[in-house]
Amino acid sequence: MKKAVLLFGLIILFSAASSAQISVPLPQKKSEKQTINPIEADALHNLDVAYQYFIKKRHIGALERSSEAIVAVESGGIQFAKMDALLYYAGMSSYYLATGRGKQKIDLAKLSEENKKKYAPETLREEAIAYLSTLVEKYPQSKHKEEAAKVLKELEGTVSATK
Repeated sequence: MKKAVLLFGLIILFSAASSAQISVPLPQKKSEKQTINPIEADALHNLDVAYQYFIKKRHIGALERSSEAIVAVESGGIQFAKMDALLYYAGMSSYYLATGRGKQKIDLAKLSEENKKKYAPETLREEAIAYLSTLVEKYPQSKHKEEAAKVLKELEGTVSATK
């Protein structure tokens, strides 16, 4: 009985759908399609990858991807709508690495001389301050501003205490 009711319902549904006018959008011509700047497309991709690393607490990858995108956007001279997110991931990843948080711990003894300087806690703290300061100053409407300002206060207190 249930099968018969279900079958009858489907028949009514399909007959109603076939009698209704269905509007299908026509494909756009290539000239009408919106084009995206290659730098912006690359930045969007790097932002997505940085986010994936960040939520998995893989802060070296998040820092590398977000800082790469920041440099590309700034050197490309474009306005990137999600620059605040890039700055947030770069700043917070630098902060977490400097303080030894996350899944990745940096063993400076195993790194090359160049990477020892790059991943030294002092360098990472300075980078975190630079990224988060830029976020707070240039993007006051960002959803990340409040947390960035809180961490920035902590970092600035740590830097001034060590001097």
